[in-house]
Amino acid sequence: MIPAKHAHLNITAATHPGAKGKPNEDRYSVMAYRLAPGDDAPSILALLADGIGGHHAGEVAAELAVKNITQYVVQHSPGDPAQILRQAFIHANQIILDQSQQDPSKTGMGTTCVCAWVIGSQLYASSMGDSRLYLRRGPELIRLTTDHTWIQEALARGTLAPDQVKGHPNAHIIRRYLGSTKAIHPDLRLRLNPSESDTLAEANQGLQLLPGDQLLLCSDGLTDLLTDIEIHEVLRTSQFTHIPTHLINLANLRGGHDNITVVALEVPRQSEVTRPVFTAPVLEELPKLKVPRTAASWLMVFLLLLAIFMAGALLVYSLAH
Repeated sequence: MIPAKHAHLNITAATHPGAKGKPNEDRYSVMAYRLAPGDDAPSILALLADGIGGHHAGEVAAELAVKNITQYVVQHSPGDPAQILRQAFIHANQIILDQSQQDPSKTGMGTTCVCAWVIGSQLYASSMGDSRLYLRRGPELIRLTTDHTWIQEALARGTLAPDQVKGHPNAHIIRRYLGSTKAIHPDLRLRLNPSESDTLAEANQGLQLLPGDQLLLCSDGLTDLLTDIEIHEVLRTSQFTHIPTHLINLANLRGGHDNITVVALEVPRQSEVTRPVFTAPVLEELPKLKVPRTAASWLMVFLLLLAIFMAGALLVYSLAH
């Protein structure tokens, strides 16, 4: 891909260490590209990583994830976007693992990661961990990604009820993350409906975005403290550029016990993105009438003059007699 000077989506983002003063182990990146030489398809690549294991250099893992996934996608495009994302995550996992094994101070470091790649108006995404991707479309907020946590697995099995989640001692056990010593499985499911099968959810890759759609990437420092309903309300009522700060401030008011990062993308509405080839100037007065130069118009002018002449002749004749 080739870096572009302008993005075809609206973009806003912010990160905060949280109210407890912890080091910020979240990292994010949003970059605009053209797809390839000779292909001017616009592209936005947005990544958010949340380092895990603060004493094991989680911030280093997050930085490596963002940097190396971005580089891999740029170097391997164009192609199958979903599979490029899968391989980019596997590539970044190996780099993080190698560094953690080479440096004792970084042993065991890892990171969650969520990526949204919008090519033209199509969305491709991948995730590992509990950093999330949401889609706001009209009156709905859809959680597209699935948390890879002990809690989510227990909920899916039915061994834990939703009202047992808050304050559960296993709430922050991550099942999938970058930096793992085991073979990783980047999640390509985009779940538009909770009842969708995994196959259908993965088939949603390339989802067609619509004017006015908003995408939200966020770390668990936000979703631990705000419900989906509350997040939706902020998206619905806030000016787009203020969304990250409004969400972060609300999470900090709730205690802000972790780092909080929010990245928002918005598909401009039709009136914002289309520009006519020619824009007529604003007129201070009505334009003067121009006589069209066609054979039919000349005939009409001739007949009008003939009628005036005959009327005048008739008037002269009547006065003479």
